[in-house]
Amino acid sequence: MPQALERADGSWAWVVLLATMVTQGLTLGFPTCIGIFFTELQWEFQASNSETSWFPSILTAVLHMAGPLCSILVGRFGCRVTVMLGGVLASLGMVASSFSHNLSQLYFTAGFITGLGMCFSFQSSITVLGFYFVRRRVLANALASMGVSLGITLWPLLSRYLLENLGWRGTFLVFGGVFLHCCICGAIIRPVATSVAPETKECPPPPPETPALGCLAACGRTIQRHLAFDILRHNTGYCVYILGVMWSVLGFPLPQVFLVPYAMWHSVDEQQAALLISIIGFSNIFLRPLAGLMAGRPAFASHRKYLFSLALLLNGLTNLVCAASGDFWVLVGYCLAYSVSMSGIGALIFQVLMDIVPMDQFPRALGLFTVLDGLAFLISPPLAGLLLDATNNFSYVFYMSSFFLISAALFMGGSFYALQKKEQGKQAVAADALERDLFLEAKDGPGKQRSPEIMCQSSRQPRPAGVNKHLWGCPASSRTSHEWLLWPKAVLQAKQTALGWNSPT
Repeated sequence: MPQALERADGSWAWVVLLATMVTQGLTLGFPTCIGIFFTELQWEFQASNSETSWFPSILTAVLHMAGPLCSILVGRFGCRVTVMLGGVLASLGMVASSFSHNLSQLYFTAGFITGLGMCFSFQSSITVLGFYFVRRRVLANALASMGVSLGITLWPLLSRYLLENLGWRGTFLVFGGVFLHCCICGAIIRPVATSVAPETKECPPPPPETPALGCLAACGRTIQRHLAFDILRHNTGYCVYILGVMWSVLGFPLPQVFLVPYAMWHSVDEQQAALLISIIGFSNIFLRPLAGLMAGRPAFASHRKYLFSLALLLNGLTNLVCAASGDFWVLVGYCLAYSVSMSGIGALIFQVLMDIVPMDQFPRALGLFTVLDGLAFLISPPLAGLLLDATNNFSYVFYMSSFFLISAALFMGGSFYALQKKEQGKQAVAADALERDLFLEAKDGPGKQRSPEIMCQSSRQPRPAGVNKHLWGCPASSRTSHEWLLWPKAVLQAKQTALGWNSPT
């Protein structure tokens, strides 16, 4: 049916922004309340800590790993349909999970199906903001991130209330109805007019391959389009960043899963234990937009990757405080300190990726980034559950979290510093070669070419007084003669004065 197109930066864009905030609160905020059901599910199914931990790990892993599939659906059906489809899947998964008779059924329903639906709704709503906002895109993303903090604040309180009155099965059934609000948010997303004209594609001739080979080739092209394995091979910074973030993810989600059971293990009231997660979410309502605005300032542009490493380091150190004491007020202080580092990580994690990878390659780099992080999310809680089953001490879970976060921070900080020094060294060598080529060309005349051997021999002449020894040597490569304008004027004048040459015009 014909549809009227909304214009970017119009009045309806703010309605879409509100729908995006609600969608983010419903999807990204939900995994933080799973810890409230941890003990109840463990008792219901008579399962170990490791077996129960697979439920939040599968949910969070699918939420991150299904990003490339969501991109395909958005390209085929649009953001509105994908958001509504995600709401239906998330609702069906939670309703079906309320009838689960074993953990395997819970893994598939509340873990896989609900996680898949939340991924479709979340990533599609974020994508549509880029079309609706052009001039105020940074502000829109900062405001949309507040929805996550609101979700982290409200989900634990609602979960605790419903669990006391309805049990976990009745609570999951109600959650199925709550996730249907994603369909309402998706219906609000009207088609928006863009400046990109639609492409008319001609039908290609049928491929000569067999159907099996044609299917494999199509799958290979799809994977290459959405997953940047070539960037992983050739971009060292991207490789370091993915390895560091994957290693940190093995420890980052553990406090959100085990904080409530840990507090209850230390005889903290159930209501107060659930309140701890809400304290983290409420603090992030103010801290996350502030961290995003500070990270976007030009003064921090060249230091974002080090600030991200520092945020990971602080996050790991705060977990040591939590492991030292289980007193309620100590845990409140831990939640406030944890919120500061968590807001920094949330504000910088994608911005650092944008700094490392060119923007034309960012969608593919983000696809591989989310898939590999999803694998780490899948492993982390069960690994902590195994440790908990072996030691029967929740403190070791937080020690494990601190180990992964601190080691990842030190690895990334040291690696980025080494890569920066290596790049500066290459630039210095290239600068020396460029300056020598410039002055040798100016001395011999613009039309006279010098072979590399002659240039190398001429560079072995005694270094004139007043000329830096690092600016004297054999050229590494040829450069265009106009690039001498990039060099400081004082350096050029010093060299020219020492050799008695006239300044180039």
